[in-house]
Amino acid sequence: MMSETPAWLRALQEPARFPHPVEGVELIETHISWVLLAGDYAYKFKKPVNLGFVDFSALHLRRYYCREELRRNHPLAGDLYEAVITLRGTPDDPVFGPDEDGVEAFEYGVRMRRFDESERLDHALADGRLEASELEDFTERLARYHAGTAVADNETTWGTPEAVAAPARDNLTTLRRTVDPADPGYPHLKAVTAWTEQAHHRLSPVFARRRAEGAVRECHGDLHLGNMARVEGRVIAFDCIEFNPAFYWIDTMNEVAFLAMDTRDRDRPDLGRRALNRYLEHTGDFAGMEVFDYYQVYRALVRAKVAAIRVEQEEGEAAETARAEMEEYLGLADTLTRPRQPWLTITHGLSGSGKSHASGALIAATDAIRLRSDVERKRLHGLPPDAETGAGMDAGIYTAAASDRTYEHLLARAEELLDAGWPVVVDATFLTADRRAPFRALARRRGCSFAVLELEAPEAVLRERITARAAAGGDASEADTAVLEAQLQRREPPAGDGGEDVLRIDATRPVDGEALHRRIAPPERAG
Repeated sequence: MMSETPAWLRALQEPARFPHPVEGVELIETHISWVLLAGDYAYKFKKPVNLGFVDFSALHLRRYYCREELRRNHPLAGDLYEAVITLRGTPDDPVFGPDEDGVEAFEYGVRMRRFDESERLDHALADGRLEASELEDFTERLARYHAGTAVADNETTWGTPEAVAAPARDNLTTLRRTVDPADPGYPHLKAVTAWTEQAHHRLSPVFARRRAEGAVRECHGDLHLGNMARVEGRVIAFDCIEFNPAFYWIDTMNEVAFLAMDTRDRDRPDLGRRALNRYLEHTGDFAGMEVFDYYQVYRALVRAKVAAIRVEQEEGEAAETARAEMEEYLGLADTLTRPRQPWLTITHGLSGSGKSHASGALIAATDAIRLRSDVERKRLHGLPPDAETGAGMDAGIYTAAASDRTYEHLLARAEELLDAGWPVVVDATFLTADRRAPFRALARRRGCSFAVLELEAPEAVLRERITARAAAGGDASEADTAVLEAQLQRREPPAGDGGEDVLRIDATRPVDGEALHRRIAPPERAG
């Protein structure tokens, strides 16, 4: 892959040429850029190439895309990207300078602060040092980023059904050049090709609707663990796509699907599941789950295509490694096309009984989507999940009418998710039989498994948890001990519903999500 090295790049491998302390310089090359690691900084230069999907062939284009790289990375990477820089003087004797209008330069680049490479999330995950809470925190910020980015307008075609189909078909075209009928990956490629066309035909009206509703926005465009890092104790995303708007003006679910696919590929789907559910809590975009698998398959094929390109570029062992990677992603894409077994589970428990803990274990162990009454109630009133309303019992957003509306909303969202093929867990108190009955009826109409998770804990434990939760803050629940007292008076145990679908859980013990899932429904698809 190494291309001819220009004179200025050879010159910049001399530490003394940098305007800050440098002991040694390391060069990293990709198919579209050169990166110099020098002291506390990294300098990224764009290759003068035109590969169709990326055109850096002219100096003015390289300058423009350096500026775009700086602008686009700032929201999710903070001050990691510092400045656009110039190279002045001559290629044999380059001199660094700032990016200034009217000043002649023969090359442009981007200066970034370096971070510890071991803190890149793909490395952290491989070393067992990545926590789900870190990804949850990041996707919460990602949700806010998406909410504030520009929306595709009618002056462009980004996000139209045709625009969605084009890169997916391009991936498959590239792969067909590399995968022979005798290769192990060919059956996967054949199956995924047919599925992609069928899914696109079925989902075209959905793609169009989501674009009309503002789901197509200016996104990062390349959100996988290799482009994320822990910097100063917080996960950031870097290296967003700047060179082709068609790759980053996309459905926001396309963005989140890449992260979910990547964690699944690395045998930690629980991380992606929890991150996805946190994202949904903050966006409420449950309708986006209808297209989520299409984008997961697409992203797996993107990675397969990148590996296929390396197969064509490399030789010997490197080519064989790339081929194995390509076939692995083809297998994952095929797995992701297989339908799930939808099921519906609701919780029953007093405040502090651990409903969110139990449902959290379940969504980490399965592909279930969680609906939390504490979050959805606030959404219905235009409030973020962590808003503190200060409303007491039977007041503000907690009146009987508001509660009726909340449970109606939960039922409607659960039905939409089941229809889209997703298992659902609804996290709410479900204190009375009349609250539970519509959900049981929904499962019956859909012919899917149903269960009530009855969380049980001593009253003293409940009071202690509620007090501790209030002191810690940051939780969607605003229930206090007065609310608990009222719940104790109104509670109707689900055993009285007459069904055999109640699973009692000791809420004072850890919950095994996988074991709980086996009690609820048949195993999900492989992978």
